[in-house]
Amino acid sequence: MKNFNLKEGSQRGISIVGVLLLGFILILVLSYFNIRIKTVVESPAGQENLDYVGGTTRNLWEEYLKEPLSYLWNDVWINIFWKSFIYNMERIRDGKATDFDKAGQNLQVPIE
Repeated sequence: MKNFNLKEGSQRGISIVGVLLLGFILILVLSYFNIRIKTVVESPAGQENLDYVGGTTRNLWEEYLKEPLSYLWNDVWINIFWKSFIYNMERIRDGKATDFDKAGQNLQVPIE
């Protein structure tokens, strides 16, 4: 049986539960120091910072990310993966052979 334990020195990412727990702890720490998030966000400096981050994010999306990610989504993901997935799911629903079944019939495995 294989041992899937992590080796010493290997790194693991943080889970979504860890991120939520960290956010909850951060809110508790801010509350302990009597820092109100609403006051900070609604302050002129907070609004200016949010506007700057929002504008920069929109600019990054429009100038650099929109075209390549739209291509990957529409032409790669939808056309190659999603349409064939839906096609095969409909064939399974209708009790017909899928692309995998058809390809498996032509597969020849050498026996030694």
